[in-house]
Amino acid sequence: MITTWPSPAKLNLFLYITGRRPDGYHNLQTLFQFLNYGDTLTIEPQQHGEIRLLTPVAGVADADNLIVRAAQLLKQKAQQAGVKPAWSGADIRINKILPMGGGLGGGSSNAATVLVALNHLWQTGFALMELADWGLTLGADVPVFVQGYAAFAEGVGEELVPASPAEKWYLVLHPGVSISTPAVFGDPALPRHTPVRDFSTLMTTPFSNDCESVVRKRFREVDALVSWLLEYAPSRLTGTGACVFAEFDTESAARHVFEQAPQGMHGFVAQGVNVSPLHRTLQGHPEFA
Repeated sequence: MITTWPSPAKLNLFLYITGRRPDGYHNLQTLFQFLNYGDTLTIEPQQHGEIRLLTPVAGVADADNLIVRAAQLLKQKAQQAGVKPAWSGADIRINKILPMGGGLGGGSSNAATVLVALNHLWQTGFALMELADWGLTLGADVPVFVQGYAAFAEGVGEELVPASPAEKWYLVLHPGVSISTPAVFGDPALPRHTPVRDFSTLMTTPFSNDCESVVRKRFREVDALVSWLLEYAPSRLTGTGACVFAEFDTESAARHVFEQAPQGMHGFVAQGVNVSPLHRTLQGHPEFA
């Protein structure tokens, strides 16, 4: 039984850093929205007992790949809970189109798709909240992908409240550099004391990203791209970068600007969606209960 699952990108429509925690992590206030664009995972449950990634990602050892780690984590949790899965292993393939280090949440989305899909296919029966809690050990963005709805997030990004931002169209461009999240959060110049505000206040304040000033200073490619996009529409960094995005009311407006992008610039046009394509797929499975 071969099944295909979307692993969508996300945008941080705003991102504010409100303090540094004793454990070294940072408290955030951010608004997540999914895109109808991303990687695709093909999963075939098996009885061979192994987690096999049949399309290795260049530069990432299988043991370090979040796809494999997520599958192994679910298998471990099932064993600890005394749950006997309907299948003992899986063969997994990925069509990887999201850039690494792009701020689109690709790796976290891959992990979440594996957790949600295998929980369904193996019939392990865990609640989404459990999967989200376990996914946090893999990455701070995994829970929002597991939960499957656009969300206002606090804490390190795991305290989620459902949100319904406008489902606009976005032009997302990648400047051709990969940005390390730890490097950005470790930069002494990073703003770390943005005041905590309630959600209604944040939604009526122009959106921005506290990481953008540091990233634009460190990466001239990002700075040039944001400057160019701002000529056409409200634009900013997503996450810690490197991707930047501009928002539009219509697909045609986004594509019109994309056609004028500098030669060799990689990117795509996609719509923001408040229900994850992963969960739409899950609900569409004929055997879904």
